[in-house]
Amino acid sequence: MISRFWDASSGSVRVGGHEVRDIAPDALAEQVAVVFQDVYLLADTVANNIRVGKPDATQEEVEAAARAAHCHDFIEALPQGYDTLVGEGGSTLSGGEKQRISIARALIKNAPIVLLDESTSSLDADNEHEINRALDVLMADKTVIVIAHRLDTVERADQILVLDDGRVRERGTHDELLAQGGWYAHAIAEQEKPAAGRHKKHEAGGGGKAPRSLGNPRITPSPTALSPLAGRPPRRLRRLCGRLPRERPCRRLGR
Repeated sequence: MISRFWDASSGSVRVGGHEVRDIAPDALAEQVAVVFQDVYLLADTVANNIRVGKPDATQEEVEAAARAAHCHDFIEALPQGYDTLVGEGGSTLSGGEKQRISIARALIKNAPIVLLDESTSSLDADNEHEINRALDVLMADKTVIVIAHRLDTVERADQILVLDDGRVRERGTHDELLAQGGWYAHAIAEQEKPAAGRHKKHEAGGGGKAPRSLGNPRITPSPTALSPLAGRPPRRLRRLCGRLPRERPCRRLGR
């Protein structure tokens, strides 16, 4: 609803103190960068796919965004580097490679609000590690909202909202929700069970590294954690509730 893929049927969604339905679509789009679970790339070069975030970006800016997103090395290894065609939907790249290009696209856009929609849910542990490093760069000094069933991705949030059938069932920080002993606490416990089993098996076998990822909870999947991510100053939450960064031209948002 923040990016207006859907509009609220009741109540309001505000950005910078303005109802999103009163903001010109192009002005709203400038304020929001989205990283989806399923990334779609254009049948174009790698560089032009990154430039979707900033069409007039120079090659130096493209490469800087790629380095920050930890995808420069694999791009350089492609047959034509940044001029390599990726195929319709990015068919010539792996899921992790496409995801990092999507993060580079969001980095080069440098919007003050970042939406992460299940951005690591289908990745293996190695790709998840690289993408989490890239996301740490992307989230710096931004208002970040994370939609996730993989709850280890929201533990550092300023605020976690547990949604069930469109309603907020629980609200609080990671520690507060664990103390409540409700759905969130149960979900964390269920995620830790398979991880504990894998660690035990690893100790018995004595080989390889224990998996980093805990996977999805083996419980009713309808509740979802929605959170402005923490690990950064709480002022980001204040921005979400009614103030964009000063350097952003908020005058363009109103009519």
